[in-house]
Amino acid sequence: MAATFLTANWKDLVMANYIIDPTILEPFVPVRTELDSFNGQVYVSLVGFMFTDTRLLGWRIPFHVHFEEVNLRFYVRHKDAGQWKRGTVFIKEIVPKPAISFVANTIYHEKYATHPMNHFLQEEEDFRSLGYSWKHKGRWNRMEAVTEKHASPMPPGSETEFIAEHYWGYSRYNAATTFEYNVQHPAWRVYKVNKYVVDCDFAGLYGKSLSVLDIATPNSVFVAEGSAVSVLKKRRL
Repeated sequence: MAATFLTANWKDLVMANYIIDPTILEPFVPVRTELDSFNGQVYVSLVGFMFTDTRLLGWRIPFHVHFEEVNLRFYVRHKDAGQWKRGTVFIKEIVPKPAISFVANTIYHEKYATHPMNHFLQEEEDFRSLGYSWKHKGRWNRMEAVTEKHASPMPPGSETEFIAEHYWGYSRYNAATTFEYNVQHPAWRVYKVNKYVVDCDFAGLYGKSLSVLDIATPNSVFVAEGSAVSVLKKRRL
């Protein structure tokens, strides 16, 4: 079993999920993986959440323990010894800490970028409101949600379960090489979203091929409670 590279808590994940033409994602698909689908549809998700109690190789790095992340990701699968592994590929991950970007880009060959970020969480008697914002080229982007007060288990076989239950990460090193890493956490409980806002410059942040998302409406938005997570060391496929 691979050793643990990172441990943390991932908390309050706002997940906006879009159905997308698979041909748009094909250039991003790492070798030896293929696009995963739910009911014949391919998804891309904009996800904002909190990292807390972050440790690299067991060590807490000063000023890099608690921070926001917003990522744009899609879903793939890889066949290993006759069994399918369902995983995630990140188009870009945004954090406010340059050291996090450096480590992730250098070691995991992910596509991290560093931008100013903020977040808020407000607990009321009957609801919760939360959101994440990030600044790019002078413009603040944001995703926010108002949810019910209490979280519930994900319905089995649902779109929500498909989005949340991917326990492998795949990153493209080059046209011939893919890295795989295991992400371990329990199944998450989710909050029903009653209202949401997504205000994001997809074309500016992620490239012209993703500009279709600038005029798209999410197929679903939910908030996952989150949990402690462990990211194991990568291996080359």
